[in-house]
Amino acid sequence: MRAIRMCARLAAKYVGLVCTGVVIASAAWAADSYPDHKVRMIVPFAAGGPTDVIGRLVAERLSGILGQQVYVENLPGAGGNLGVEAAKRAAPDGYTILAVSTGFIINPSMYSTLGYDPLKDFAPISLVAASPNVITVHPSVPAKNLKELIDLIKASPDKFSYAQPSTGSTPHLVAELMKQSYGLDMVMVPFNGAPLAINSALGNHTPIAFTALPPAIGAIKDGSLRGIAILAKARVAALPDQLTNVEEGVPGLESDTLTGIVAPAGTPQVIIDKWHDAIVKMAADPEIKKKLDTLGFVAVANSPAEFTERIKTEAARWDKVVKAAGIHMD
Repeated sequence: MRAIRMCARLAAKYVGLVCTGVVIASAAWAADSYPDHKVRMIVPFAAGGPTDVIGRLVAERLSGILGQQVYVENLPGAGGNLGVEAAKRAAPDGYTILAVSTGFIINPSMYSTLGYDPLKDFAPISLVAASPNVITVHPSVPAKNLKELIDLIKASPDKFSYAQPSTGSTPHLVAELMKQSYGLDMVMVPFNGAPLAINSALGNHTPIAFTALPPAIGAIKDGSLRGIAILAKARVAALPDQLTNVEEGVPGLESDTLTGIVAPAGTPQVIIDKWHDAIVKMAADPEIKKKLDTLGFVAVANSPAEFTERIKTEAARWDKVVKAAGIHMD
């Protein structure tokens, strides 16, 4: 009997070693052969927005680095949730990748029936680009800087309205954070996209606009809107003369519009690593950095672990603002 048990243990150990070897061999094969056909990148927004612009830039450049076409499929709707949920249902084989914005992180705070969890249902790969938000005003607004704007709004409760590009976006939430922090009374006017929010400020329908930087650059440069503050610690190359909120002595409003890449949960680590390595290579390209600078973005290539921590930090920060403002999307 003892001999039989010993043989059984040896057999189990042998099988375990064989299985481990198979797994290691399979992982090595996957790393060497991936990708062997086209890769779909879901962008959960309409064409032309910041996530789409960055997603297409990534897809174009990584097609060359990975040796297979990475193509963009726009699946807009429900604040990006439809496209995210489609990516969640995709096979975790590396052939469906998702480009995400900050809404991917914030939406769980606003939707009680959301069909995904950012960390349980997805494997973060890397942030790709970040763009600070910006406050602009119509030239008729007398405020020349952020402190003057805050004082002006305080002195005229319920007189000023502000445009924001999407309910729950970081431009919207940082406006609410400013209201909460300084006891301001501003009327929020939501729009379906930054261009419409900018146009509203240009027409002085809403004299103030909170948006991501890229859609506002042209209007600030030609003077049709006055840049009040870049909401960041450091200035950006696209507008080197524009002061930040920190420089103006109004800290705490720093906020970004982020673009990152994630994969469905369960995607093999070797594929995650291969994508991350490709993004690092892309971000180091001077041509890519120049393109992003011109658009008002900064190239980022952090690790999956760092991206995971950023998701947690952003989620906790904006959850407080969402709850204080009573924002609900369903």
